[in-house]
Amino acid sequence: MNEQQIQEKIAKLSAIKKEIGKVIVGQKTIIEELLISILAGGHCLLEGVPGLAKTLLVSTLAETMELDFHRVQFTPDLMPSDIVGTEILEEDHASGKRFFKFQKGPVFTNILLADEINRTPPKTQAALLEAMQEKRVSYAGHSYDLPKPFFVLATQNPVEQSGTYPLPEAQLDRFLMFIRVGYPSQDEEIEILKRTTGNQSVQLKALMNDKDIVELQGLVREVEISESLLTYITQIVRQSRPAQSNISEIKQYARWGAGPRAGQALTLCSKARALLCGRYSVTLEDIAFVAPAVLRHRILTNFQAEADNMSKDKIITELLAKVEKPKNKIV
Repeated sequence: MNEQQIQEKIAKLSAIKKEIGKVIVGQKTIIEELLISILAGGHCLLEGVPGLAKTLLVSTLAETMELDFHRVQFTPDLMPSDIVGTEILEEDHASGKRFFKFQKGPVFTNILLADEINRTPPKTQAALLEAMQEKRVSYAGHSYDLPKPFFVLATQNPVEQSGTYPLPEAQLDRFLMFIRVGYPSQDEEIEILKRTTGNQSVQLKALMNDKDIVELQGLVREVEISESLLTYITQIVRQSRPAQSNISEIKQYARWGAGPRAGQALTLCSKARALLCGRYSVTLEDIAFVAPAVLRHRILTNFQAEADNMSKDKIITELLAKVEKPKNKIV
């Protein structure tokens, strides 16, 4: 791609944010984090109490892109075959012979909305593991590749609510980002009432296709990041581990910290954020922006943290404040 083509694709990203804003009130940071996750080629988990438009946000995002989109409502009786697919018995009318044919499930799409993913038992949650990591599905000794690009955008209710099955750490780590969706401000809530209690309807435009996204994902990996910032990212990840950390909050409140995948996620998401802002090199600001969503599901806290009301976000804030930053913000 030449410079003009790159700028045109970046301009499409800004247009997508505006298009989503026709339906979603506020939540600008959350929209940006979702786009970062897609540009970085990773999956995203959104958590918030019911009624905060998590599902609407994901479906609206999918509508602004010319991509296949499937939604699966996760329930306690959902089976793995309801997600990945199953074999069905068919008959060849010419010969009369019967044979099994794999019928693909809703996971064979570009964007899979896994709605209320923690409402279903671990067996069904685990059905997504291979798809999320390997971008393929294995069934009855055969492997089936998933379309490109492929994203799981999942929503979940807070784990403290009844009827939830917390996602295991191994699956949480497959999500590139963990986004918390909070309550709107008063002005935003008034705007929500205006938009949703009248008879106005909004028509959204599809502004990007699968080719655009794959090209942008390739471009993200070409964004420059200095050796000093890579060292800084490595220090953030290593200092999040109690056994290696000299940060008091980590030693006191963390049971274990982030693994190497967190460093990969921080780097890729920082590059994606830089590109989203129209830059071709990562800055400290990019790392600070993406760090909470990248780290909050990769640091496990202990009972002392709960007793002292020390949230993961507070711990991450202390972590970022106390890890020594490079003197030059870029190089």
